[in-house]
Amino acid sequence: MYYILQKAHSGWAYLVLIALIIAVINAVIGMSSRKEFTAKDRRISLMALIASHIQLVFGLILYFVSPLGSASLGQMSDSALRLTSLEHPLINVIAIIMITVGWSKHKKGEENHAKFKAITVFYGVGLVLILSRIPWNLWL
Repeated sequence: MYYILQKAHSGWAYLVLIALIIAVINAVIGMSSRKEFTAKDRRISLMALIASHIQLVFGLILYFVSPLGSASLGQMSDSALRLTSLEHPLINVIAIIMITVGWSKHKKGEENHAKFKAITVFYGVGLVLILSRIPWNLWL
């Protein structure tokens, strides 16, 4: 089960990154060109939100069945274990919270510019946080 979850978590990460990059670029273009926030823009942002939440579920399950997850929590002197047991999960949960807040704020926005700005800022911060804590040596 661990191997399947690990491969699903790693493979799905590519889709999440692509979806977030597309959503942020789309929002930046929409915000800078002052275009109308359409159903297409909403779907792009929603797909990134859903993909990131699915990744979170994979990650949380994997955290509790992985030998690099909760079992190694507290071994702060080893930077690789600290990354996989504390930094990666914590920062990515914060990133997905940011993405969720962005989705919520965009729904409350009245103007098109405000909707695009919420997606740009919150999804962008979430994307940067995710990129900062990817365990590249284990992922590639």
